[in-house]
Amino acid sequence: MPLLRQLEFVLVGQALRLPKSEPASDALALQLRGCDLRLERNARDLLRANGAARIAVELRVEWSPRLNTSAGRADYRQKLISLNPRLYEHPPEIDRTLRHELAHLLAQFRAGRRRILPHGKEWQQACRDLEIADEKRCHNLPFPARRYAARFIYRCPNCRREFPRVRQVRRAVACLACCRAHNGGEFDARFRLKLVGTSRCDVRTPQRGVPTTSLLC
Repeated sequence: MPLLRQLEFVLVGQALRLPKSEPASDALALQLRGCDLRLERNARDLLRANGAARIAVELRVEWSPRLNTSAGRADYRQKLISLNPRLYEHPPEIDRTLRHELAHLLAQFRAGRRRILPHGKEWQQACRDLEIADEKRCHNLPFPARRYAARFIYRCPNCRREFPRVRQVRRAVACLACCRAHNGGEFDARFRLKLVGTSRCDVRTPQRGVPTTSLLC
C-alpha cells in the first residue's frame, strides 16, 4: 500500500504531550467524559504520517468511564478509540495506550476487508510504525477487577457445594470435583447442578480465555 507522505507531520518518534499528573476521582471521570480533542489531533497526525489519512478525518478519541479493567479500546467501524480515565493516575501510559489502540485501527486499515488477528503480525507491524515496537498485548496496570452481583445459586446434589452465577445456566452442568472423584472427570448426570435460589453476593469477572465446559469447579 503506497504511503501518503505528509512532510508537515513531525510527530512520529516523539512522545505526545501529556497532562500533569493528578489523582483520578469520580469528579475527574465526569470531567473527562466525552471526546479529547488534543489527543484526537495527535492521533490523527500519527495516522496521516503512516498513510492512513482517509480514516484520520473520521477518528475520535474519548475518555470512557465505562472501561474498568481495560486501559483502552479500539472500534474500527466507528473509528473510535476509548481510553480509561484511570490512566490519569499513570501519565506515561496515556501516550502508549493511545498508540496501542491506534495500531489496531492502522492494522485493519491496511488489511482492508481481510480479517486479521487482533494482535497478529499486522498489529505488531503497526506498533513498530507507531514507535512502540515492544508493545505487549495486555497492560499490567493495577486496575480493579469488575464485579457483578450473582443472581443464581446452583448446588451439587452430592457434595452440596454451591455455585453462584451471574447468569442463569441454560445447559447441563455438573460438579467437577464429584465427576473427577466418581467418574474419571467425565460429565455425570448424578452430579448435575440444580438451581436452589438467588443471591446478591459479588462475583469477579471471569478471565478471558478460560473455556466454558459442562463441569464447574
